[in-house]
Amino acid sequence: MSVLCHLLQFRRGSIQSWWLRDIGRVAQQVNDVRRQPRHPLPRCLNRDAHARQPSCDNRGMNDAALAPDVSAALERGLQAQSLDAAFAAPLLRYLTLLVRWNKTYNLTAVRDPRAMVTRHLLDSLAMQPYIASGTLADLGTGPGLPGIPLAITRPQLEVTLVESNGKKARFMREALRHLELRNARVAESRAEALDEPAVYDHLTARALDTLAGIIAVGGHLLRPGGSLLAMKGVYPHEEIAALPAGWTMSEVHPLQVPGLDGERHLVVVRKG
Repeated sequence: MSVLCHLLQFRRGSIQSWWLRDIGRVAQQVNDVRRQPRHPLPRCLNRDAHARQPSCDNRGMNDAALAPDVSAALERGLQAQSLDAAFAAPLLRYLTLLVRWNKTYNLTAVRDPRAMVTRHLLDSLAMQPYIASGTLADLGTGPGLPGIPLAITRPQLEVTLVESNGKKARFMREALRHLELRNARVAESRAEALDEPAVYDHLTARALDTLAGIIAVGGHLLRPGGSLLAMKGVYPHEEIAALPAGWTMSEVHPLQVPGLDGERHLVVVRKG
């Protein structure tokens, strides 16, 4: 009986020693982990893995992501439009961001950066000689065209980018943050639902609707005496004839867009 007791005590002591050794090993591992430096979660990552945005890959982003001929085409276009070459840098940063987001979110059907320079940047900037300051609402701006290029080249202009599409609105907020544009903001709304009556000096719409259609959805935003600047292709005789009462055609300017074939006109309509 005494032999059996000794055996039980020996086994109990062995188990207890093994258990204590194992607990000590686990505690050491925990301490090692605690001593490791912590790496904070990047600001552009949500803790939900599905909330990752393309901007997470934009840290250290530079214009080298675009081919050299893209930069050269933009610089030539700015020179042709009598704009300061210094605007090329922020415009290229905007274009780089647009190209990257477009791969995921399909913000524009134009995918070639070279075509984007002509059809988006230079086309948007063709109207800048006719608008210098004041407040501007850019209706149905999509990824920020023409509003963001105008905000870059016209710092005295206060631009509201009106867009109801959520992914395009998110892109524009990221673009404004990345470019540090203080004279632009995003209004994620349909134009007709934007409750800012008679606030703006100017309205613009690059490819939204007919003149009457633009006025129907956004005319309430314009102050009396303000101007609608609508970019059109060929001279819009029929649209001008169909302007609603209280609105008058003031000017029509033929536009020259470097590298773009075909007619372009800027129609200026005044609100009575």
